[in-house]
Amino acid sequence: MTTASDTEKRWKEHLVTDGAGIRRILEDTRRIAVLGIKTEDSGQPAFYVPEYAQRAGYEIIPVPVYYPDVTEILGVPVVRTVADAPGAIDMVNVFRRPKDIAAHVDDILAAKPKCVWFQLGIRNDEAAETFARAGIDVVQDACLLVELQGIGR
Repeated sequence: MTTASDTEKRWKEHLVTDGAGIRRILEDTRRIAVLGIKTEDSGQPAFYVPEYAQRAGYEIIPVPVYYPDVTEILGVPVVRTVADAPGAIDMVNVFRRPKDIAAHVDDILAAKPKCVWFQLGIRNDEAAETFARAGIDVVQDACLLVELQGIGR
């Protein structure tokens, strides 16, 4: 019999903070929707991190927040919401300020990704708990590029 205490503990298992959990996520991931992706001319991590992931063999689905006239980033058509991405999404890689994440929670939940990854410097415990309680793995305040390099991708 599952108790409320068991359920309370179980969602916390989706808050991934250890190297083994991060490695598992990266090995199970194929398609990454990048929320807040920037264009090449920005020179910012929100462009070169997903560019690196694409070169490492991941399929990138660009979901820019700005750039309303841009139709393609990294040679891929953009979508305007994560839920609009065609097919299953393994990871949503988030490049948004912590205070701006709440506006995207419902969209991300609708897409039903396996994982939500908040980039280095990004932490939103309330959103992380919401995703974890929905059964979605969450990584906070970690650089996807650094972690990919760490596993040799």
